Amino acid sequence: MDPDAVRRSLEPTASAEEITGSTPARLHFYDPFVLSGVSIESAEHGRLLCSFVVAPRHASPAGYLRSGVTATLADQLGSAVFFCSGLRRSGVSVEISVSFVDAATVGEEIEVEGKLLRAGKSVGVVSVDFRKKKTGKLMAQARHTKYLAVSSKL
Repeated sequence: MDPDAVRRSLEPTASAEEITGSTPARLHFYDPFVLSGVSIESAEHGRLLCSFVVAPRHASPAGYLRSGVTATLADQLGSAVFFCSGLRRSGVSVEISVSFVDAATVGEEIEVEGKLLRAGKSVGVVSVDFRKKKTGKLMAQARHTKYLAVSSKL
């Protein structure tokens, strides 16, 4: 596991080029917008624990955490779990599903736990749970499947 790679992949101040090695930073607005304020609580083999406070920029006009923010965090933090597992690449998303079971409002602190379920030769699967930190109540649960095989040079 390379903790620095995990941290770099989630660092909102890092440029897209620093993270991916190629994409111009101007193409990546949404990820830093969502990731700013996310702190890593712990990173260990196959598990990542983060937290963030729902900010007004994350919320709908009614004050609830937007589903797109939750899905983006499931994507980004789920991908970081692969780095926690010692893989050098996080792969390409094949499927992301999110089940919403409760709402979060501006000011609530959310704990996000990503766990590696499987990392085979070509496919990996991660679960990402979103819980209200104060009560431990499940807010959303995501499953993130990624294609891990190295691409062909053809």
